[in-house]
Amino acid sequence: MEIILKKCEETPKCDLKIMMYFKESTLDKLDDSVRKIIFEEEKIDGKFCSMFYLPYSPNEQKYLFVGLGEKDKFDISQIREIGSKVVQKLKTMKNISTARVCFCAIEDKQTALKNFAQGAFIADYDFDKYKSEKAESPQQTLYIGKKSEDDNQIFDRAKYTIEAMNYARDLINEPACAVYPEIVAQKAQSLTGIETRVYNKQQIEEMKMGAFLGVGQGSIHEPKFIHMKYTPNCTPKKKIAIIGKSITFDAGGLDLKPPASMRNMKEDMSGSACVLGIMSVLPKLCPDVEVHGIIASCENMPSGKAYKPGDVLTAKNGKTIEVDNTDAEGRLTLADALCYADELGVDEIIDIATLTGACMVALGSTCAGIFGTNQTLVDTLIDCGKKGGEKMWQLPMFDDYFEPLKSDIADMKNSGSRYGGASGAAVFLSKFVKNENWAHIDIAGTAFVQKSSKEMLKGAAGAGVRTLCEYIMQ
Repeated sequence: MEIILKKCEETPKCDLKIMMYFKESTLDKLDDSVRKIIFEEEKIDGKFCSMFYLPYSPNEQKYLFVGLGEKDKFDISQIREIGSKVVQKLKTMKNISTARVCFCAIEDKQTALKNFAQGAFIADYDFDKYKSEKAESPQQTLYIGKKSEDDNQIFDRAKYTIEAMNYARDLINEPACAVYPEIVAQKAQSLTGIETRVYNKQQIEEMKMGAFLGVGQGSIHEPKFIHMKYTPNCTPKKKIAIIGKSITFDAGGLDLKPPASMRNMKEDMSGSACVLGIMSVLPKLCPDVEVHGIIASCENMPSGKAYKPGDVLTAKNGKTIEVDNTDAEGRLTLADALCYADELGVDEIIDIATLTGACMVALGSTCAGIFGTNQTLVDTLIDCGKKGGEKMWQLPMFDDYFEPLKSDIADMKNSGSRYGGASGAAVFLSKFVKNENWAHIDIAGTAFVQKSSKEMLKGAAGAGVRTLCEYIMQ
């Protein structure tokens, strides 16, 4: 579907006019004959996200009426869901080739534009690469009404943000046989406007990343350490490092996962997909900050070469780690990535990872967990998540959570108590970053959508992209 921003008065005659309205609305601007049909004959009620299609009218215009619910209960962020549902509806309307939507009923038209556009682009996505029979989609154009030239920038930011999100969704939806460390590295190297360096196994050994190497040693695919850099055309206001966990398939290592838990472990590189997606659109978004994208990519597999429970690994900063569980692998790869980012002299470090099932148990599948050493940074990221339509909840990092991680033979273990597991993992990571402006986002529950809900479709979510794009651009 082609989604275009255009002034309503400049939009060509369209097959369908999309009207959003509140329950209290009487739609006074409509022809009386049309109002009589929808209110007296059909009795539409304006319930949120309700849709009524009027294929005929006295003025020969087709209409789609979309309810916004009660005005005093309306949240502007709900327009994102409306945008998604409208596009999903349009795809089923084979006889409609052009449609137009304006935001006449809504006061904050610019926020409505941003949210509607995001929802529309999110829904205009399908991963059918491996299907012999592709779903037939009609050639359609959706015109979104604009009021001023400022709307162009708002629309473009929404478009590029979801372009980054869909880039990530494509990578995560791919099977693990198609996306492994070498492929992740190739994706990074193919980005335009981004300076990329990929380190091979020998170079990773030279950097003394023993924790990362330990996780990847059981796979036939060699690990790749990737450093991408976006440099603005101006003097950067600040420098940010974003780190994405990249276990391209997590079998659990020798502490093998049960089959049901292993089924979707291609998604364990969702953090790195988020980072790659963001880096892919930064040259279009043109933020005035320097952004470093860092990925330690490997597979966690069982084999005769795999690392074992009881092994002691040495991280880049010299700290030693006793392997308590080979399935607590993500924090080991992130440990070395955090050490690397620490040496770049950036102002802030943010990592994003499908790190713990404990976070999913605590917060479910609609909210990510966030931790950090700087409360202002954490609060700002939570606020950016709200603006981008991604919920996050701060969880604690008390020193007590380190107690179960203490080892008799090393500086620490990589796992401990089953209780407070998400906080324990965050405290573990904190031992490998000196930067006082650090935040950790655990997207274990939000990375993959099991059932379509609100604006999201079933499958990879591209979690974190909207939040971090919002943060980088503010």
